Amino acid sequence: MKSKKPAAATAQKDAEKESLVKELRGLIPKLDSEGLAFLVEQARIHLYNMQVEELNNAAIAANAASAKTTSIKRGKGAAKAEDGKLRINGSESGSSYYLYYRNGDVMFSRDEMTCLVKIANAPGTDLEIRERLYNWFERERKDVFSVVPMQDKFSDHLKALAVLLRKNFRFREGG
Repeated sequence: MKSKKPAAATAQKDAEKESLVKELRGLIPKLDSEGLAFLVEQARIHLYNMQVEELNNAAIAANAASAKTTSIKRGKGAAKAEDGKLRINGSESGSSYYLYYRNGDVMFSRDEMTCLVKIANAPGTDLEIRERLYNWFERERKDVFSVVPMQDKFSDHLKALAVLLRKNFRFREGG
């Protein structure tokens, strides 16, 4: 009997999906190329967000299963910002990193974290470094803005993140 409830829910979701597909098919011939391009872009964004959500849920489950987390330096504990609001934890494998702020988090791959660490440790004034970080988020990971509010390069959160990255992570050439 337990399998009937999930099967009924699945059938209802399938029926809803089929109804939406049918409606969308009916609308497509009425749209111009600009409208179609917009729908395709929105679909791609939605698919990306679904993948990010799936990865974040997997990370939450993994973190719940293992209370022990490590920083990028492995075994040194969680890296924390001076203000105690931002935190970065690395996965056990070191293949991904999580930026936590209040009740939200964002997952970064090792390559993405390497980019952030390079930017944070590059020569330049504090404001230039924050501007480069902000531009990278704007270009590569706009989803960060939904977790950590940063309106521009003058954001206190961006400043704290730059300090956090410089203080706790170092980029080594060839390693």
